[in-house]
Amino acid sequence: MPIIEFKMPKMGESISEATIITWLKNVGDFVEAEETIVEVATDKVDSDVPSPVSGTITEIRFHKDAVVEVGTVLALIDSDEEGEGKREKGKVETNNVESGRVELSSKQPTTQNLQHKANPDAFMSPLIISIAQKENLSIEELQSIPGSGTDGRLQKSDVFHYLKNRKYPLKSIPSTNNQQPASTYPKPKINFTEGKDHIVEMDRMRKMIADHMVYSKQTSPHVTSYIEVDVTNLVNWRNENKDKFQEKHNEKLTFTPVFVQAVAKAIQDFPMINVSVDEKNIIVHKDINVGMATALPNGNLIVPVVRNANEKDLAALAKDVNHLADASRNNKLKPEEIQGSTFTISNVGTFGSLMGTPIINQPEVAILALGIIKKRPEVIITSQGDEIAIRSMMFLSLSFDHRVVDGFLGGSFLRKVGDYLEQFDTTTTL
Repeated sequence: MPIIEFKMPKMGESISEATIITWLKNVGDFVEAEETIVEVATDKVDSDVPSPVSGTITEIRFHKDAVVEVGTVLALIDSDEEGEGKREKGKVETNNVESGRVELSSKQPTTQNLQHKANPDAFMSPLIISIAQKENLSIEELQSIPGSGTDGRLQKSDVFHYLKNRKYPLKSIPSTNNQQPASTYPKPKINFTEGKDHIVEMDRMRKMIADHMVYSKQTSPHVTSYIEVDVTNLVNWRNENKDKFQEKHNEKLTFTPVFVQAVAKAIQDFPMINVSVDEKNIIVHKDINVGMATALPNGNLIVPVVRNANEKDLAALAKDVNHLADASRNNKLKPEEIQGSTFTISNVGTFGSLMGTPIINQPEVAILALGIIKKRPEVIITSQGDEIAIRSMMFLSLSFDHRVVDGFLGGSFLRKVGDYLEQFDTTTTL
C-alpha cells in the first residue's frame, strides 16, 4: 500500500513555519483519516492537525519544540487498512482504563512511586492545569506525577489516580532565579505561605502575551486621552431594530459592529492613526483592518481581525464580528483570522468597566477602549433651554504612541469616533 507524506500544512498567508507542541500518536500507531495526530503552534493560535488518510505511522521526523517550515514532511503514514486490528485492540484497552476495569501495571502511578523527582519541562495541557487549580495541586506536585501518555505526557487519569491515593502532598517550594535582574533595584520578596498558597505556571500563550505587553510599554511612550459620548440615539435604535435585524440577516445585532464602523470611518478621516513605526520610518496602511481584543475561555486574550472594515456595511460587519467572537469562544480561530490588524478596539464595558487605559497592540500606534454604557441624568440643550434628561452615556479612551501620534491627532481622532457614535444615522437601512 502507498506511503503518504504527512506535511506541515499552510496555517495562513504570512505564516511560513510552526512549532510542534506534541504528538498524540507514536510510530506504529494506527490513525483514522481526519483524526488529530499532532498539535502545532503559530504566533498565538494552537492548532490540531489531522491525518489526511487512515493508516499506520511508520516514521516521525520532527519532535516536540521543533520549528518546522510549511510544506515540510513531518511523518510518513502507511495507508494499510490491516492496521485496523491494532486500532480496535487499542480501543478496548482505552475503554477498560476509562471505565476503571484495568489493573495497575508498571505504567500506572502508585503511592510508592509518586514521590519521584519533579520534571520542570513536563507538558501541562489546559485541562490538567484546570484540574490542578480545582484540587489545589502545586506546580511542583503536579510535575512529580508520572505521565502515562506519549513521551511521558500527563493524562487526566494520571492526576485522578494520584489524587485518589494522595496522602501527603509534596512541599511547594517557591521558584528562584539565580540570574541577576537587568535592573539594579532588588527584586521584591514574594511572601509564600506553605499549605495555603500554590504556584500556577504560565502557559505558553500567557507567556507570549506577557512578553508582548512588556515590549509594547518599553517600545511606545503611551499617552491616553478620554472623552464621554451620549449614545442615547444609538441605544434606542438598536433596541428597536435588533429583532428585525436578526430576522432579516440571521445575525445578532450587538454594539460591536457599530463601534467597528465608527472607527473605520474615523480612520478614513485621520489616516495617520492607521500606521506602524519601522525605526525612523512610518508605514501608512491602506487597508483598514480592525482588531477586536477578545477574552478566550481560559482567560487569555486574543485579537481576531475584521478585515477591510471600511468597505463593509453594518450587516457584513455584524456577520464578521459574530463569527470571530464565536470562533474565539470555541477555540476555532484560524491563524489568518488573528493577523494583519492595523488598529485595535477593546470593549472593556463588557466586564462592567467604566473606562480603561489599554496597552497598544504592536506594531500599531493606537488602541481604543470602550466603557460600559450607563444611564444617568444629564443636562441637555433643547429649544426651550437647558433641561435634565436621562441619557445613555459612555466613556471612550484612546492610548496612542506619542512617537508618531501627537495630542492633536490623537484627540481629533478620538473626538471623531465619538461624533460618529453620537450622530449615528437612525435611518440606517437594515
